[in-house]
Amino acid sequence: MKQQRYLFKVLALIMFGLFLLLAVYGGYSIFTYGNRWFSYSRNPRVRAQKENVIAGDILDRNGVVLATTVDGKRTYQPDEAARRAVVHLLGDSQGQVSNGVETFQTRYLYGFEASLSERFNALLSGQPQRGDNVTLTIDSQLCTLIARTFAQHNPGKNGAAVVMNYKTGELMASISLPNFDPQNITAATLADAGQPFWNRATQSVYPPGSSFKIITTASALENIPDITTMDILCTGGLSVMNQAIRDYGNAVHNKLTLREAFKKSCNNVFALTAITLGDEKLRKTAEDFGFNDNFLFRDLVVENSTYPTENRNQFELATTGIGQSALAATPMHMCMVAAAIANDGVMMEPRLLMNVRSATGAIRTTYQSKVYRTALPADDAATLQAYMRDVVVSGTGTRAAVPGLTICGKTGSAESSLAGSDVTYGWFVGYIENPDLPYAVSILVESIEDGEGGGSTAAPVAADIFKYLRALP
Repeated sequence: MKQQRYLFKVLALIMFGLFLLLAVYGGYSIFTYGNRWFSYSRNPRVRAQKENVIAGDILDRNGVVLATTVDGKRTYQPDEAARRAVVHLLGDSQGQVSNGVETFQTRYLYGFEASLSERFNALLSGQPQRGDNVTLTIDSQLCTLIARTFAQHNPGKNGAAVVMNYKTGELMASISLPNFDPQNITAATLADAGQPFWNRATQSVYPPGSSFKIITTASALENIPDITTMDILCTGGLSVMNQAIRDYGNAVHNKLTLREAFKKSCNNVFALTAITLGDEKLRKTAEDFGFNDNFLFRDLVVENSTYPTENRNQFELATTGIGQSALAATPMHMCMVAAAIANDGVMMEPRLLMNVRSATGAIRTTYQSKVYRTALPADDAATLQAYMRDVVVSGTGTRAAVPGLTICGKTGSAESSLAGSDVTYGWFVGYIENPDLPYAVSILVESIEDGEGGGSTAAPVAADIFKYLRALP
């Protein structure tokens, strides 16, 4: 009998533990996935709420109204260029854009967080309930400028750009091209082969090319003794498994230090460095920066970045070191990589939400920064800061330089295929080295021409962004 009572007690304790675990997981799931559940288009509760609640306004950080409801119709900014520039962040009333603020912040915009007293007061007034007003961290004017300068430097090209405060994680801008007018979605827009509804900043993954050399360098600093002082030979044609890895124009750099190789973006040196590191160490560093992680950010949905784990051989490892192989990352994530270097190794979670206010003006919730992870030690980040400064001063990224500012960065060109054709992408990732202007950028230009690179296509866009940020109050 005593043994049975003991077993019952053990069983009861196990059941209680399982119940407690379920409760904790339920709370975690609601906190983590809540917005994703609310934004699900077939959620019947959301559909019913939208019939009875007037959606709240969406504003930028300067109080510019980006979206409002007039006579039951969702309307956006009067200027078409401004509407287009932020459309992938906001979304649209037809739901063509996935995971824009219009859907991802449904719980606020349609009053799901309203208290019982707020709902009761709306009922007594005889007026429809109004949802909460959502203020974003973005600068609408900066978004408009980026879309314009991107088109000026790269006419007819698609791509993306992200600007982030590297101290707080606040997103100042995120644009995707091509874009569209949310107030004039035509049959031509719907049939556009350029996929204007697709958010290239957060949904598209690209080979990062030489911008990944930031991570290869970080891994070398951590794992190869005396790497900063040794000479590494660039022969112009490193042979790996009977395949040659070459630099642009078949350049031969001879002996280089790691710092010189970073400034010149020497493929031979970084392929050899990756082989020296080995796949396990290079992958670990990449994962320290967020590769192969499941991005579950609170304010926005970002496609996961991948470091390949299958079909690995020496050639694949060598090409991984220069940002090729099966590597894939979003422009948003590569902005986070640059931001982590600027922030002494600390990578912040990207944030889009500044605050939420009820229809009466009461604060519902406010922006809070959150550390995503520590990507690398502060002393290694300081070394990379100096290397990235060299790139803009006298290396491949000089066209990102702005008088009066200390700009650090890394260019990249990445080869891939699209619809069966070879395509090259141009990258620039970098930041302003100034505690009063703590901004990082990531620029991606699709289908650049033969002979072009990130330094000639993406870096000039970054320079115009830096000029705008320099003029901020």
